[in-house]
Amino acid sequence: MGEENVRLLPSREKRKMPSMAHPLDNPAWTALRTVQSHLARGEGRALRYDGDYAIFAAAEDHSSQSLEALGSLVGGTGPAIVLAREALPPVPGTCVEKTRLGVQMIAEALARPRTVSDFAAFTDADAPDMLALATLTEPGPFFSRTHRLGDFIGVKIDGRLVAMAGERMKPAGFTEVSGVCTHPDFRGHGYAGALMHVVAERIVARGETPFLHAYADNDGAIALYEALGFRQRCGMVVTVLAPAASASA
Repeated sequence: MGEENVRLLPSREKRKMPSMAHPLDNPAWTALRTVQSHLARGEGRALRYDGDYAIFAAAEDHSSQSLEALGSLVGGTGPAIVLAREALPPVPGTCVEKTRLGVQMIAEALARPRTVSDFAAFTDADAPDMLALATLTEPGPFFSRTHRLGDFIGVKIDGRLVAMAGERMKPAGFTEVSGVCTHPDFRGHGYAGALMHVVAERIVARGETPFLHAYADNDGAIALYEALGFRQRCGMVVTVLAPAASASA
């Protein structure tokens, strides 16, 4: 990470997340403090993405000050997903709507799958079709400007978007492969793996390391990612937070 991303802390202040030494242990925080800082909403110890782009939020650590900041941020802006290596302690002013276990995978050496040569790069004009495909297939949270988080490519057949893959979180030195989906009518052709390989290959060409996330029980997806050259780096905890008031509303 660049020098602008280093924050010196008073020696007397003790953090409660000592294991979070790797930038991917808290990827949204790292991304919002570095490459994607222009998309950050909030300040101080808690940040989240602009809601038109992503629903992820993060606290700097698990100190009481950071958790209070996260609670205030969620209370003022609405539900958020916290994705981190460490389980999230209770956050003041919020309720937990869902918690699931996930895995984080990185690719240090890419395998070579079947190639796809007729993929298309997207522009803003493709945004409605991308959102429609993501809404249908549910590859993960996808919003009106998610396609602007990074480069997306896809396969079109007779002008119809049938598969896509792209980039999401960008902690300095890393880029997440995300938004991978295929229309149900066109599955079984290897589009997802081929598009993912192109996206990951471009990330590597920029001198960055591709990474991604999957739910821990999604054996099929994990097997595909391993075939592409990704390996499991660590477990992750996915926590969906909402303002506490919404639970009693």
